[in-house]
Amino acid sequence: MTLNEIIDEYLNYAPDKNSFWFNGEWKTRKFLKTLADNCTDTLKKAGFTHGQRIVSLMPNSPMTFAVMLATWRLGGIFCPFNEKSGELALLKTLDLLKPFAVIVSPDVKQDLINALNNNNWPCITSPLDSTFKFSGTGKIFEPDTENYAVIFSTSGTTGDPKAVPLTHDNLIDNCRACKEHIKVLSPEDNFLNVLPNFHAFGFTIGGILPFYIGASQTIIANFMPPSKTIQAVQNSKANILLLVPTMLGFMASTIAKMNGAVPKIKLLIAGGDKYNTKIDERVTKAFGVPVLEGYGITECSPVLAVNKNAESRKLGTVGQALPGFELVLKNESGEILNNASEGVLWVRGASVAKSYYHDEKNTRERFKDGFFNTGDYVQIDDEGYIKILDRVTDIIIVGGFNVYPQEVEAVLNNYEGVNTAVVVGMPNSISGEVPKAYILLDSDKPDIKPDDLIKYCKDRLSHYKVPRAIEFVDSLPISSTGKILRRVLRQKEREKN
Repeated sequence: MTLNEIIDEYLNYAPDKNSFWFNGEWKTRKFLKTLADNCTDTLKKAGFTHGQRIVSLMPNSPMTFAVMLATWRLGGIFCPFNEKSGELALLKTLDLLKPFAVIVSPDVKQDLINALNNNNWPCITSPLDSTFKFSGTGKIFEPDTENYAVIFSTSGTTGDPKAVPLTHDNLIDNCRACKEHIKVLSPEDNFLNVLPNFHAFGFTIGGILPFYIGASQTIIANFMPPSKTIQAVQNSKANILLLVPTMLGFMASTIAKMNGAVPKIKLLIAGGDKYNTKIDERVTKAFGVPVLEGYGITECSPVLAVNKNAESRKLGTVGQALPGFELVLKNESGEILNNASEGVLWVRGASVAKSYYHDEKNTRERFKDGFFNTGDYVQIDDEGYIKILDRVTDIIIVGGFNVYPQEVEAVLNNYEGVNTAVVVGMPNSISGEVPKAYILLDSDKPDIKPDDLIKYCKDRLSHYKVPRAIEFVDSLPISSTGKILRRVLRQKEREKN
C-alpha cells in the first residue's frame, strides 16, 4: 500500500468531517480532496509522470498536502525544502535532484524566484489554500525507479547537498511503529502541525501520522510569535503537541504570562534537539503534562525512540526504541561492542533508508550491511532506555536545526584576508547552541572586524547558520597529523559557560 492510497482512503471516508484547522477555520476532508484533485489534473496536463520529482518551497499549509498527494498519485517524489536555506545551497540541491518543477508560496522573495528562472527551473507560485495555475510544462529528467515518496535535503559536511530518499514503506513503517509504541493515539486526536514540513519530524509525525491514524490536525505556517501558536491551540483544541525544545521554552514562558491559558493537552512530545531537563518543572506546569522526549534522524523516517508515556518516562533519556528497530553499538572504528552499554549507535529496520540520493561516498560511509550509522554516541540501560551522550559528528544544533560547520567555514574562507575558519557550537540558553567562528587571518589583513564577517555570512547563509561570535586567533589547535582539533575549541566554549 502507498501513502497516497492511505490518504485517499482517509479523505473519502466521512468527507464532511473536519480534517484540518488553518488560518482560523476548519476545513473538511472533501475540501482537501478537491484541492488534491485539481493539483493532480494540473500536474498531469503539464506532463508530470512517474518517477519525476516536485520541489516545494512552501510553509505548512493545505496546498502543501494537496501538492504532495497529487505528486504521489502520479507516481512522483515530493521534495519539501527550506526556502531560507540560501540560494547557492538550493541551486546545488536542484542540480542534484533535477526536479520537474519548483512550487513556491507567494511570500518567497523575488530574488530567489529570479535565481530559479535564471537557472531555467520551472517555477510555479501557489496560494496556500487554493489551486495554482500552470499553463506551461515542466522539465523531464531520468525517472527514479525506486518507490521513493519523499526526499529531504541537508547540507553535507563539505557544504555540498546531501539528500535522504525515503520510500512509501519507510514512512508507513515509522507511522505504524509510532502508533504501536504510543498506544493512546486515537482518531479523535488533533495534532499540532507547526514544525516545518522540510523537517522530517514535522513532515512525518506532524503531517503524515494524523492521516495514518485518522486524526485531524492544526496547521500553523509559522511558529512565531508563540502567542499566536498558543491561540491556535486554544481555538482548534489541538491536544497533541509536537515541538522542538526551543519552542517548548518559548511557549512555556508565554503561557506563564497568560495565566495558564492552554486547554487540556493529551501528549507533549519533544524532539529535534536535546531537552534541557532544568526546565522540566516549568514546562509541566505550563502544559499540564510532562514532556515525552524522543529521538529521530531523517534517515530513520525519522522517529527512532521516544518515551511512551508520563508514567514510564525516564527524564534525561529519549525513551526506548520503537518496535522494528534493531540496535547495535560500535566503536568509532566500526567494531561491534558486545555487551557494552555505551558506543556509537547503528540501527537497522524497515523505517531506515537504504542510501543517500546519488551519493556513493556518503552511502559507503554511513550504510553498511543493512545498518545505518547514526553518528551519535549513546548509552543504553538495562530496560532499553537510550541516553544521547554526545554527537560523534561535528553538527551544531540550533533550535532543532542542523548546522554543518564546514558549510559555514566555506563561506568564511572565501572572505578576502581569512586564512582559516573553524566553526564550533557555543552553548546558548535559548537555542541550545549557536555557531561561533575562530578565525586565523592572513598576516597582511589585520583590519578585518567581526561585524564584517557576520554581515558577509548573513548575505549568504540562513540566519541560524550565521556565527553569533567571531574570535580572531594567532593559531589553532592541531593534531600530530595536521588535523584541526575541534574538540579542543568546543571544550573551551563549554568551560566558559
